Amino acid sequence: MTNFAVIRVAVVADTSLQRHILQQFLLKQGYQVVLNSDPQHLDLDVLQTCETDLWLYGMASANDDDCIVLDYFLGEATVPVLFGEGSAPERSSEEYPRWERSLLNKIMHLTRHLGVVQAINEVPLVAMKNAIAEQPIELPQCFANNSAVPGQQAKYVWLLAASMGGPQAIKAFLDVLPKGLPLGFIYAQHIDPHFESSLPQAVGRHSEWSVRLFSEHPCVREGEVVIAPIQHELKFSTDGSMQALETPWEGPYSPSIEQMMCNLAQHYGKNCGVIIFSGMGSDGSFAAEYVQQQGAPVWTQNADSCACSSMPDSIRSAGFSSLSATPKGLAQALVQYVSNQHSQHNDDIERKIL
Repeated sequence: MTNFAVIRVAVVADTSLQRHILQQFLLKQGYQVVLNSDPQHLDLDVLQTCETDLWLYGMASANDDDCIVLDYFLGEATVPVLFGEGSAPERSSEEYPRWERSLLNKIMHLTRHLGVVQAINEVPLVAMKNAIAEQPIELPQCFANNSAVPGQQAKYVWLLAASMGGPQAIKAFLDVLPKGLPLGFIYAQHIDPHFESSLPQAVGRHSEWSVRLFSEHPCVREGEVVIAPIQHELKFSTDGSMQALETPWEGPYSPSIEQMMCNLAQHYGKNCGVIIFSGMGSDGSFAAEYVQQQGAPVWTQNADSCACSSMPDSIRSAGFSSLSATPKGLAQALVQYVSNQHSQHNDDIERKIL
């Protein structure tokens, strides 16, 4: 592993045991650990001056003391951030070698663009830099005087799906999306279950949209983003209320984006949509055809703006992505799409009257 000796990694974790395990793992693989700290001892100056090629952020839960770290990682970090990989299993367990292989595979993927000279002399740029500074898109006039009842159940629901690099991309998308659009979202993120409770704060801190856990209300309401449960499959009853089954998601990923897409399209039909953001693997590529057959669009984050483009690439390669753009571009396209739907609906009503 000497070819990786110059690649620098900074670790942020909330327990001394997790920090120790991560440091020993990284050193064993030949990486250089340039920082190993809990978030409470980090300020913006330390974060901005840390010379690293990758951040590892492993937290069991986030609180107000972590806000500076989260804001930096999601809006200002100029190198990739690997979120929520979870606590390491016991070294003697069968799960530990799999945990090591999975983590190493992700680190290698995120640092594959680095050569020996680059790692020493350059700071790689990522497309999500300064996303926090973006101004929200202007709400179309047709929605400015929306008479909808606050908290009403959403008729239109879109799925935001992501894996590695997803929290940064989703935050960039939500930061610029204007509140007032007549729809709601479900957000399915491949991440360790311990990080589930932290996702609302992580991606919604600067958004006009409310981001919440599934357990807080049974329905998807307009103006909100619901985090899909990680350990239990999410389905819909006939009245649109969400149901978390006692059984786990099928397949190797949790939540299963394939299954979430099918469950959403089965209930909402053409009144839903799917956006596949940054991620490793191909989860969702088989269900995309079914979603389109129900009359719903499937969009993808473009490769240049992804921390890892494998997941959206697989959708594009299969021919099921009708639009690809940056997170901000996807937000702009969604505003236009919803506005066009609204105008078409009004035109249909006028034709029926005449």
